[in-house]
Amino acid sequence: MDTPMVNLAFSGMSFFFKLRYFLFPPRDILQEVGIEPGFHVLDYGCGPGGYLLDTVELVGESGMVYALDIHPLAVQKVKDIVKKKGLANVKTICSGCHTGLPDNSIDVVLLYDVFHMLSEPEAVLSELHRVLKQDGILSFTADHMEKDKAISSVTEGRLFRLSKDGGRTLSFSKQE
Repeated sequence: MDTPMVNLAFSGMSFFFKLRYFLFPPRDILQEVGIEPGFHVLDYGCGPGGYLLDTVELVGESGMVYALDIHPLAVQKVKDIVKKKGLANVKTICSGCHTGLPDNSIDVVLLYDVFHMLSEPEAVLSELHRVLKQDGILSFTADHMEKDKAISSVTEGRLFRLSKDGGRTLSFSKQE
């Protein structure tokens, strides 16, 4: 089972992410995914919420964003953003694997910059497969892995197949 990093490491990572989001805006990455109004999106390993506001804007008032992280500080940062911005269509989940979401309820899963840190990636992929709609998209970044290794890691369990290499993101579709 995964455990959250120590608070100081999380704070350092959050600072690094702010710099990265300045240089590489989350909106540019999210454009590759094709998120539409009304979509339900799960940001798995949401960290301090760097993709949150752009995702909320893309799903619109009729959509929903679930922000999941194992670290309580990450979840609290997202809750603070939600409160400050008055966002009604965001729910936070503090968990290392299980989402608590219904089967086939999510249109897009964002799995960004977290896969390399998972101690049980197969369990996480199984959970994401369970919650993803049949025509849903698993959007993945492989910043800390060779692209070929990332693709094989996601597809070897035969739950997902590569559907698109968007440049910055890899899109996988659900297999039955």
